[in-house]
Amino acid sequence: MTDESAVSAPIRRGTPQFLRANIAFFLAAFSVFASLYSVQPLLPMFAQYWVRDAGTASLALSVTTATMALALIPASLLADRLGRWHLIVGALLVTAALGSLLPVVQVWWQLLVVRTLMGFALAGIPAVTMVYLSEEMDAEALGFSMGLYIGGTAIGGMAGRVISGILSDLLGWRLGTGILAAMIVLAALAVAVLLPKPRIPTRDTIRLRELWQRCRASFSDAALPWLFASAFLLMGGFVTLYNYAGFRLALPPFALSHSAIAAIFLVYILGSVSSTWAGGLSQRLGRRKVFWALVAVQGLGVAITAIPSTIVIIIGLAIATMGFFAAHGIASAWVTRRARIGKAQASALYLVAYYLGASILGTLGGYAWTAWGWPGVLLVSGGAALLALLVAVRLAFIPPLDAI
Repeated sequence: MTDESAVSAPIRRGTPQFLRANIAFFLAAFSVFASLYSVQPLLPMFAQYWVRDAGTASLALSVTTATMALALIPASLLADRLGRWHLIVGALLVTAALGSLLPVVQVWWQLLVVRTLMGFALAGIPAVTMVYLSEEMDAEALGFSMGLYIGGTAIGGMAGRVISGILSDLLGWRLGTGILAAMIVLAALAVAVLLPKPRIPTRDTIRLRELWQRCRASFSDAALPWLFASAFLLMGGFVTLYNYAGFRLALPPFALSHSAIAAIFLVYILGSVSSTWAGGLSQRLGRRKVFWALVAVQGLGVAITAIPSTIVIIIGLAIATMGFFAAHGIASAWVTRRARIGKAQASALYLVAYYLGASILGTLGGYAWTAWGWPGVLLVSGGAALLALLVAVRLAFIPPLDAI
């Protein structure tokens, strides 16, 4: 085999490139979601430290998810011009640098500026990762690599919350976020060293007009707009639930420490398990028969948190987490199977709706908490789950493409 043919060959299992690529993408996924959600358990601290209400404190997360959503599609275009390797590595290094600024901000608006810029940087990784893997990995290696990347997103989101929450409780939020930032810096440098250069630098370069046409095609489909709506509602309701559970559990009669509240995010492990289980179930029974039931499970979990018992509230959060991750896994796969034109753009639009839901409903839930307490949070989170259930029932009656 010549050097040229070796370079052009896809990455196969058992090769050094396979090991390097998988470690790099696991670290990239970990870094993205640890950076994105690390402030969620700190919202009560921010509200107290900056003398702000819960809704305003939630902007520390909402501005990041909002700018990330808005930057996803532009980032996919930028990847065609800079190259996917350069965008992934550059986005991670910028994210690490911005995270290092958080411990030294002096006023609230500076924190929001840093978190806003972080959202733009973070968009570069999820916008191109799936495309990179599908183009560079051998068919037999792709499933493992995709699963490892998704596992990295779940572990990163959970670890970012738990690590920052516990460290901030013990050492203060500045030192806690600083230690997490140092971990992200090391991970970003490791990705820069380990991630193999793509054998095909760019593919499917499109102009703005064609991009617009592909996005419009998604809204011409009978099911895709409903799936986008479900992403907005499910993620919005889920983030709202967790954003303000910390505020509630820190108050009497619960009076949990910030470390204990952060540890509750360990139930995300159940979400990872439920999404895998639901994927197999949907293959056996069909998405239309399973999706609405999983949305209902999330709504049930939200309703259970109305009972004023610490154990019951945690059980409710666990049930809502399992329902959310299972429903989200089915919906995201449904989008890629349903889209006939512009699969990448359809997936990006799904993620745009997903993160906009986190931003808009997450902030709205904060003002509902300030006005009405936990019943206000249930109004936003439970209302979103109810609307998502109606959307899921509507999807159940839309025939599959092969039946049209």
